[in-house]
Amino acid sequence: MTGAPGELVLAEHRGPVLLLTFNRPAKLNAWTDELENRYFTLLDAAEDDPDVRALVVTGAGRGFCAGADLQRLQALGKVSEADRARRRPRDMPLSLRKPLIGAVNGVAAGLGMVEALYCDIRFGSPAARFTTAFAQRGLIAEYGISCLLPRLVGHSRASDLLLSSRMVDAEEALRIGLLDHLVPTGRVVDAAVAYAADLATRCSPASMATIKRQLQADADGTYADSVTRAEGVMLQAFRGADFVEGVASHLDKRSPKFPSLPVRSSDVPV
Repeated sequence: MTGAPGELVLAEHRGPVLLLTFNRPAKLNAWTDELENRYFTLLDAAEDDPDVRALVVTGAGRGFCAGADLQRLQALGKVSEADRARRRPRDMPLSLRKPLIGAVNGVAAGLGMVEALYCDIRFGSPAARFTTAFAQRGLIAEYGISCLLPRLVGHSRASDLLLSSRMVDAEEALRIGLLDHLVPTGRVVDAAVAYAADLATRCSPASMATIKRQLQADADGTYADSVTRAEGVMLQAFRGADFVEGVASHLDKRSPKFPSLPVRSSDVPV
């Protein structure tokens, strides 16, 4: 694991998977600008690291992320628009080409819940809990959650969770779609890493990057538009080396050997 003991986000390579851990356990990993900068810097570096094919994010101690640090929030009303300018957009995790898996080990509140929703897939332990929290803090539905949450749980459930800020336990979270997998206590990180490692070793990085783009682009479009876009992308896939390797490895009954994603400055289309 890289980073000093006091590092705000720890990074650990587990084979082709990069495990990132929010590391403010005494504060239930409450979010600060410094934590955000460290997290986004690690995500940015992982994008162009050929040894990283999938990522898992979790929290140290009893929480995933308790939302914005309330002591920092008190000062926000006195901060100018210029001071609030960000180096990267808050929803930067949504732009990742590689799979991002959430291992929700405890409470995910407010901004912490938003960060969990930015993940492609979420594993949770029985201790996982979710609350939007915003209405109880005199805030609004922040950072795109008013779009992301209805897609996952439906409009009326999203209204319930946003208006009431009530706490959702792990079993309800699984039932309504906030969690995709519920695993026994103490196993959430290992289960998420095992799932991510399976993606990393069996699935084409280029295919997964394209599928992630399709899911985002087609979320609000029509079925006909989705089919039309897919036909164009499918022709590119048929001509690609990953398609040849994917079919050959299946017929040969062996593990595929897909290339890593090209770096983002490359002219190779992904």
